[in-house]
Amino acid sequence: MAMIAVWSKVDEERIVPSLRDAMDKIDSADGEITLDFSSVRRIDPATIGTLEELATRADEKKVKIVLRGVAVDVYKVLKLVKLTHRFSFTG
Repeated sequence: MAMIAVWSKVDEERIVPSLRDAMDKIDSADGEITLDFSSVRRIDPATIGTLEELATRADEKKVKIVLRGVAVDVYKVLKLVKLTHRFSFTG
């Protein structure tokens, strides 16, 4: 079976709606969703909650979530709230 990856750019001004769009694509993704975080420099509690929800839904559907271009400060926040183990990271 061929793997169909879904790629989506996350806009810093619309992080939560972008993550919700990614959640809507989980059912059509066959294996992997890549989210480009290269323009995101900070995240807030609403974003963290949405990332947790996205990770949970992806786990249920056996879909891997890859975060691309995550800034060091954003990664540190994800590490502090213990979310890094739920995602894969790439440069």
